[in-house]
Amino acid sequence: MVTGLTRSWWVFLLRGIFAVILGIVAFARPASTLYALVVIWGAYAVAEGVMALWAGIADDGHRQTRSFLVIAGIAGVLAGIGAWLWPGLTAVILLGIIAGWSIIRGIFEMAAAIALRKVIENEWLLLAAGALSVLFGLILIARPGVGLVALVWMIGVYAFVNGVLLVMLAFRLRSLGQARA
Repeated sequence: MVTGLTRSWWVFLLRGIFAVILGIVAFARPASTLYALVVIWGAYAVAEGVMALWAGIADDGHRQTRSFLVIAGIAGVLAGIGAWLWPGLTAVILLGIIAGWSIIRGIFEMAAAIALRKVIENEWLLLAAGALSVLFGLILIARPGVGLVALVWMIGVYAFVNGVLLVMLAFRLRSLGQARA
């Protein structure tokens, strides 16, 4: 396993370089990055939808299973086409889903903290985490443009840091391979 990894050190290097570039582009051009992510997601949705349709049509098994696959396939294709036709709306809907999830999660965390206050100490930490989740969701709803840019920047930070780590790993693997040779 180590030999295979050391021989393929350059793959980690390329992955790292591409991730660093994505991180830099996400900060320099957040709107373009968001648009690209929506378009790529649209392509994924169409491809996944076509595969589900194919599986549903080709399935000679249970009729209900075929129906579910065909419906899921149609939904995937339509969602992907919708993402391409209305990328801005798709991004806002995605942000709305994230905001809604954050608010619902926060409410349940706060409810759990209240229910646990007689069982554990420092339940206020869970209450604070829940309140922060609710606040985050409300900010995304109140300022969707800022929320979308922040979301792209978070992706950018992740990509950049992950890329740097992969580049470091690549050079470590290269050194290990040279030492073993």
